[in-house]
Amino acid sequence: MMNLAYTNLEPFLTFLKTKRHNKLFLKQPQVSCFCLIVFFSVNFLLLPATNAVSASIVSPKPKSFAFFCFISNNGCNYVPPSHCLKFGTGPLKREHYCSRKRSCGSIQSSSSSSSSSYQTSECNPLNGNSSKKPSEAALILIRHGESLWNEKNLFTGCVDVPLTKKGVEEAIEAGKRISNIPIDMIYTSSLIRAQMTAMLAMTQHRRKKVPIVMHDENEQANAWSQIFSEETKKQCIPVVTAWQLNERMYGELQGLNKQETADKYGKEQVHEWRRSYDIPPPNGESLEMCAERAVAYFTQQIEPQLRAGKNVMIAAHGNSLRSIIMYLDKLTSQEVISLELSTGIPMLYIAKEEKYIRRGSPAAPTEAGVYAYTKNLAKYRQKLDEMLH
Repeated sequence: MMNLAYTNLEPFLTFLKTKRHNKLFLKQPQVSCFCLIVFFSVNFLLLPATNAVSASIVSPKPKSFAFFCFISNNGCNYVPPSHCLKFGTGPLKREHYCSRKRSCGSIQSSSSSSSSSYQTSECNPLNGNSSKKPSEAALILIRHGESLWNEKNLFTGCVDVPLTKKGVEEAIEAGKRISNIPIDMIYTSSLIRAQMTAMLAMTQHRRKKVPIVMHDENEQANAWSQIFSEETKKQCIPVVTAWQLNERMYGELQGLNKQETADKYGKEQVHEWRRSYDIPPPNGESLEMCAERAVAYFTQQIEPQLRAGKNVMIAAHGNSLRSIIMYLDKLTSQEVISLELSTGIPMLYIAKEEKYIRRGSPAAPTEAGVYAYTKNLAKYRQKLDEMLH
């Protein structure tokens, strides 16, 4: 790759444009080669190594002038293709860049083709429209609101039970607490109580984007749920449902009354089933088994989104969220079994430089100092204020 700058070619192009010098170059190619070598050598010394040129050799016609077009890491200097003499051959190569206008994207060039494809990716709204690697992203964890079986004191596990009226109110209150925190993607379990919590919470968000459940269970479901308006897509938030985020499976305890089960098997035995890390109930999952699937899904599917600068909300369950918090906070198996999560109370983490910083639970939007968690969160709220007033 050669280091060049379009502006530095002007003296050489002026030199070429004179008829006398053009004839000299055509009749004495050794002079041409010598001048080009000298010119490029000077540019190598004068220009920073960040400017890169990649293209293929084109044979100029007689009396045509040598022009150059190229792309640098600092942006693209455009010259019409008909005026370009391109240098260098090689295999397919991809150069990532951000232009002077701060729009992120990539350029793909090939020795077999002079065409380039340009793809853009939206920069993290929490970080502004920055060309740098996203510095932070918000991660919100919410345990679902009270379910009908929570109310009846029954072991619920993976039985698909909806929210109570209180659970609906808890979900709405959770939405108010996070109404000024950016959200780009939502992950929920496959159970209705977690999905209801996420949807109800988003009704309170000031950005007023619409959460849309993604249907990828089969080709037809995917095709039938397509959105054909780009403008509408911009106002939507994808909601991904995953069984890996489901509540721990309580086996033969599911549907049983907790007090009656304690009376039958003894309080110590039931406490061991419920609160030990690696002892499962009959034909059910232990917290360790639940953590294996929940944390694996988080690291494989959700963590890459956070690293890409996406702000994520997870609406799930007590044990699947405890498992994820164990990973985020690096808790031991003894520490995690004493961790209690209240229904409908969101927890905020900031993902920054491959670390997770717990910020606790956001207070109600009307309370002072809520958005001082980070400078970028404060800026996001200010941006919302400007949009809505």
